[in-house]
Amino acid sequence: MAAHTLYLWTAGCEFFIFPVKHYLHIMKKKLTTALLLLASACNLVNGQVKKAPAYPLITHNTYFSIWSMTDSLNAHPTRHWTGKDQSLIGMIKVDNTTYRFLGKDMPAFTTVLPASDEMTYKCQYTETEPAKDWQEVKFDDAKWKTGTAPFSDDKKQAKTLWAGKDIWVRRTFTLNDLNIDRLFLKLYHDDNIEVYLNGEKIFNTVGWTSDFKMIPLKDKFKEKLLKGKNVLAIHCANTAGGAWLDVGLANEPKAKSTGVLLAKQKDVTVNATQTIYDFECVGVDLKVTFTSPLLMNDLNIFARPVSYVSYKVKSNDGKNHKVKVYFGASTGIAVNTPAQEVTTQKYLTQSLSILKAGTVAQPVLQKKGDDLRIDWGYMYVAAPAAENAVQYVTPQSDAVNSFTGQVINTSSKVTKGRGLVLNTVLDFGNIGGTAKDKFVELGYDDLYSVQYFKQNLKPWWKTAGATIEKELTTAATDYAAVMQKCDAFNRSMYNAALKAGGKNYADLCVLGYRQSIAAHQLLKSPQGTTLFLSKENFSNGSINTVDVTYPSAPLYLIYNPVLLEGMLNGIFFYCDSKAWGRDFAAHDLGTYPLANGQTYGENMPVEESGNMIILTAAIVKAEGNASYAKKHWKTLSTWANYLSENGFDPGNQLCTDDFAGHLARNANLSVKAIVALGAYADMADKLGQKAVAQKYKAIAVDMANRWQKLADAGDHYSLVFEKKDTWSQKYNLIWDKVLGLHLFPAQVYKKEINYYLTKQNEFGLPLDSRKTYTKSDWIIWTASLADNPKDFKALVDPVYKFATETTSRVPLSDWHETKDGKMVGFQARSVVGGYFMKLLETQWVK
Repeated sequence: MAAHTLYLWTAGCEFFIFPVKHYLHIMKKKLTTALLLLASACNLVNGQVKKAPAYPLITHNTYFSIWSMTDSLNAHPTRHWTGKDQSLIGMIKVDNTTYRFLGKDMPAFTTVLPASDEMTYKCQYTETEPAKDWQEVKFDDAKWKTGTAPFSDDKKQAKTLWAGKDIWVRRTFTLNDLNIDRLFLKLYHDDNIEVYLNGEKIFNTVGWTSDFKMIPLKDKFKEKLLKGKNVLAIHCANTAGGAWLDVGLANEPKAKSTGVLLAKQKDVTVNATQTIYDFECVGVDLKVTFTSPLLMNDLNIFARPVSYVSYKVKSNDGKNHKVKVYFGASTGIAVNTPAQEVTTQKYLTQSLSILKAGTVAQPVLQKKGDDLRIDWGYMYVAAPAAENAVQYVTPQSDAVNSFTGQVINTSSKVTKGRGLVLNTVLDFGNIGGTAKDKFVELGYDDLYSVQYFKQNLKPWWKTAGATIEKELTTAATDYAAVMQKCDAFNRSMYNAALKAGGKNYADLCVLGYRQSIAAHQLLKSPQGTTLFLSKENFSNGSINTVDVTYPSAPLYLIYNPVLLEGMLNGIFFYCDSKAWGRDFAAHDLGTYPLANGQTYGENMPVEESGNMIILTAAIVKAEGNASYAKKHWKTLSTWANYLSENGFDPGNQLCTDDFAGHLARNANLSVKAIVALGAYADMADKLGQKAVAQKYKAIAVDMANRWQKLADAGDHYSLVFEKKDTWSQKYNLIWDKVLGLHLFPAQVYKKEINYYLTKQNEFGLPLDSRKTYTKSDWIIWTASLADNPKDFKALVDPVYKFATETTSRVPLSDWHETKDGKMVGFQARSVVGGYFMKLLETQWVK
């Protein structure tokens, strides 16, 4: 111990180091002050994370997932993880003053010129470059073709097929009303575009969109609109990938003053199952808690698609105040695009008051892809009937005023329309110094969640005959018990992560917990097995991608390995079928939500076969028996044989880091094959197949020895065999350590860790020597190879810095640039479950 340093140990914390003079200064204060200082230094007791790139509010599955993407809850509309607005509004009325604490009013656009999502329209077009004055009003386009929007190369969605490079479009329209406050261009384009209004260029950009964007136009362009005939002229160039063109115009009317003030946000804390905000208003303090009770030890609660929004109100000035709280949920939660019409219903059960909304069309499982929201099934807002909540439906434009009192008639029955709001008002009565609590529930019944080899599957919670009303009722009845369970889990999870890796590591685990789970859907297969199917969010939209399951696995191995089985079961089923027919594992089951077979364009034989074998071995270790391996032994043996022949020195193929491109002789991919063969041998031994175990253990040991020679680059091991000027994170090595295979000596881990510490940038360790970007999940795996807390912390702290300082305000990206901390791609993916690798290593490696 240093002569001038005091080491303190705090319950649930690490050692904290204080200079003696600082300690003596503390001792001069009152004991309570000293304790407060100590708690401040630690700030760990309740497991509260204070900063996130985006804050989870409602998190159940990839379709039912709502976030706040600013540090202040009332600074911006709440959004789906894709970034599309899914507005939740919260207000509190204290006596006669109204404050907004949740969300923000979304622009209420009116149509000037409808795009095709609102109304079918035709226009003139050509794919041959026209004369220079093609954009002018007087240009003669009579010889052009007539087409219906949208124009696209997508044969299923295009009204006019556009498969060439360039298209020129002229849309002539008539306006009688020029009363426009702020003009917007409503545009969906792929790729580069230039837009003219009555001959003048109003917009151009390079790139593409994956949906309509509302683009504000300068006031001078509004003046270009004429009463009578007008022309929009567009040139779009298809430079890469898909092609799409659709256009309209919209008006944003001037917002009317509502007289609503902003509540002062004093604090925000995030834990595993909750996000908690504290607000101050004149006379009253308000605590708002969003709870998605994703408790993996109770799948009945875990699978229930119901979140709580809880309110605790207390006087802060010693006086009594009349208080009402408002909660508004946009029907945008139940649509893919704002133009879709919805229908609503208000009804009562014995114990609940309920509002319900869903699209009129109900296109169940008719859309697949990445950047999509659900537009089938129904959203629900429920409140206990005993609370006498007032519930009603309004257009979006009337929602706020319905609570402030400027729109009085809340009894009118709005049952159908676009952009509606489900409104709930809770009356707290007179509030004094004793806090009062109330809550509402937000739920979603998707009717059918996934199509699994041509059969539509209901969500797991419906397989026993439950209805959404029963789920809402049970959730309300069990509210107090569920909140206690969540609190207990939040603490235990945080304390375990804290002990394993320190504060910054534990905070990362908190940020990863709900995000990882909410990228999955829990179901039962027609064969009765558990399915826990992921969506490859903002990557390519695949369902049940094996190399997304692989990094996600540590979280589920710790808390419920049955869920990891649910990630593997569908792949085993598919690979055992005649539809697959290959001697290596598939990459995916399709494109979400259609799990009818692989749709990814290229196989990853070594990657996916190694992943499946390693994860099966991990399940065997987690469950303490080899029954799961025995069930799939024939298939596992086929894959092991493939790896024994092709895995050691891989050919020019992709690995999970496919964004980095093809790579032959990938040393890290070779490690995966070697570890997988060692894991296969270990499972064979547990199944009593001693000869098989001996054979494959010998193969794995021989490969590991040869690997050390081929990958040797002096002070590190190379990215590519026999290229000493390259390097890479060998994150696959962690399974050799975690599964206790001992194929590689500890000095291999040590040499790599020492080298990595010399290659770090401000926001983390690059993935390899090719680029400066990284994958944060792999950094945690790599750091878990360290044999001491100091080195682990040195590698993890830059990841924490990225998570808390990035300017990319989206649900945590796992692919970011290490020099500036910005996301490169991917967001809201399940792979952040891989952050739990250090906790898994701590629990499994003794």
